[in-house]
Amino acid sequence: MRNTANFRPAALIGAAVLAFLATPTAAQDGDGERGWIVTVGGGAQFVPKYPGSDEIGLAPMVIGGLRREGAPLRIGAPDDGWGFGLLGHDSAFDFGPALRFHSKREEADVGAPVGEVGFTVEAGGFAQVYLGRSVRVRVEGRRGLGGHEGWNGDIAVDFVATDGNTYVFTIGPRARIADGNYHDAYFGVTPAVSLATGLPVYDPGGGFHSVGVTAGLTHMLGRNWGIYGYAGYDRLIGDAADSPIVRTFGSRSQLSGGLGLFYTFGVGG
Repeated sequence: MRNTANFRPAALIGAAVLAFLATPTAAQDGDGERGWIVTVGGGAQFVPKYPGSDEIGLAPMVIGGLRREGAPLRIGAPDDGWGFGLLGHDSAFDFGPALRFHSKREEADVGAPVGEVGFTVEAGGFAQVYLGRSVRVRVEGRRGLGGHEGWNGDIAVDFVATDGNTYVFTIGPRARIADGNYHDAYFGVTPAVSLATGLPVYDPGGGFHSVGVTAGLTHMLGRNWGIYGYAGYDRLIGDAADSPIVRTFGSRSQLSGGLGLFYTFGVGG
């Protein structure tokens, strides 16, 4: 229903549009005569200013969704990429496109001339499978377009609790992986940066860069209004945790969370 990336105004328009692509198409939901349930809303979230930051930034949170009338609340975790499944919400296995947005890392965010990383659109896909009714395993892989220009991905396992129409709760562990381009952008120290900052030259390789846990709750307060909240913790590991940028200016602990209000209404039918 939402994405937890640190949005800035340039990303909000795209995110608002993509929010309505978060459910299967009409053909996948079956009865073409049924109307649609539209979800719109927003809130605030706190996220690290950049990967490895020791400071939390406040950012807007876009909430949106589209589902067929009579369909249950969509099941999704807070760190799912924007996208939609091609096989439908009632399929045990599903796959489809996924997008994420990352804000620009400015040198002022770090407090040292370590170089900037531009605003990034990550485009890729996901695959997920349900092990029974309550356990979802999801894998995402995305390529940075601009910005870090690397490959980045997530492995997530979620326990899911829902009654279909009133609430959806998810919680589970995470492992995040990226290639050398991504790690160089956020955690590497070039010879030029070394001269400017006094940090040792550092050339990280690809691999897992964090593990953690994420939880989210969507809860209807009545027929039309609802609340959404999430919280997450990631711990940098491997080459990311050993980065001189992280050890000198940042933190291995990465906290995030947000809270928002949304409104649902019917159209068509």
